Amino acid sequence: MSTIPEQPSMRAQFSDAFDSPLDIEGFLSTLQMLIREPAVVGTEDSFFRTLRRELEEVGVQIQHYQGVLVAKGKDPDRLILSAHIDRHGLLCTGPNEFQYAAFIAGNQSEQTGESVSEQLMESIADRFCGQRVQAHLPYTGTYQGQASITRSYVCPERRNLIFELDGLDFLHPGTPISFLDRLRIEEGCLSAQLDNVLSVAIIIHLFRHGFQGTALFTAQEEAGRSWRYALAWFQRQQFWTDRLIVLDTSPYPSRATAEKQDVVLRRKDANGAFAEPLTNELVTLCESLGVRYSFKDLYVEMLNASRDKPLSLGRTELGRLVAATDGKINGATLQIPTTGYHTTNETTTLQSVTSTLKLLMALA
Repeated sequence: MSTIPEQPSMRAQFSDAFDSPLDIEGFLSTLQMLIREPAVVGTEDSFFRTLRRELEEVGVQIQHYQGVLVAKGKDPDRLILSAHIDRHGLLCTGPNEFQYAAFIAGNQSEQTGESVSEQLMESIADRFCGQRVQAHLPYTGTYQGQASITRSYVCPERRNLIFELDGLDFLHPGTPISFLDRLRIEEGCLSAQLDNVLSVAIIIHLFRHGFQGTALFTAQEEAGRSWRYALAWFQRQQFWTDRLIVLDTSPYPSRATAEKQDVVLRRKDANGAFAEPLTNELVTLCESLGVRYSFKDLYVEMLNASRDKPLSLGRTELGRLVAATDGKINGATLQIPTTGYHTTNETTTLQSVTSTLKLLMALA
């Protein structure tokens, strides 16, 4: 496994974190490795195999179904964690034609205009010029070549981001193209396309340090489908719970706004209310551990009070599960505040990561 180069300034600034039982250096090594593995939404097979290899080293029980990999410890019902593995990228859809993978035509039926991703599409359309990308075979992940994005724009007819590249015109339709990405650590912050490989790394790290619950790793969250795979697993097991915690990142418009809290909670999303007992348990832990927290639904409602066009509360994986099961599956969300959402410059603080690890270790 690759390792993080020695960074004296980081160690000096965060000596307590590096020297604590949290094993932050080990966590960063895992995150660095996972970021290099492609996981374009809809073509996650090769990442699932990487994930399975990492978990097999820990010795947990693993089950792989369509769209979800399940890892179980010795006390699987105590706490269930969930994180999606897919990341944004491109998909070749024709001769020298490339579209945003999450919104290709096959997924249009899932898009209602209410998701955060859709509402951000116009604002991020021009962020990709000059971004290096790499193509790989859909199932094996075998490298096929690199190029740069020369132009990106929203096509109103296809309601999708269209990309022009300075190469890769030889690719066949269905070939995934990921953003060329590496973990960067500067001034106490982590930057990369963190959504949602950051949560995957956190769960692996928890298993390595004694977590004995259950973890669900789902595909196609960015296409609005991950909850269906998670729901199918719960239905197979005839297992219902109110102790499901869905991990993710949470976007903010500026570093100043993001750094007002270490972690982000929710009482609800656009689909309904979350489990109050588990949410309150997280609040109590935050207060006892000195972790700063906020509620994203309250933040959005505050912004909407002065907006003509309201922002969406978001439709999270947890909210969709709550709605689909009339609350038989419920729990809480635990999110890490970031900026640069849906780009390779998504950024959070090391303090937010360590706070999340502390909370989950205390809870589990």
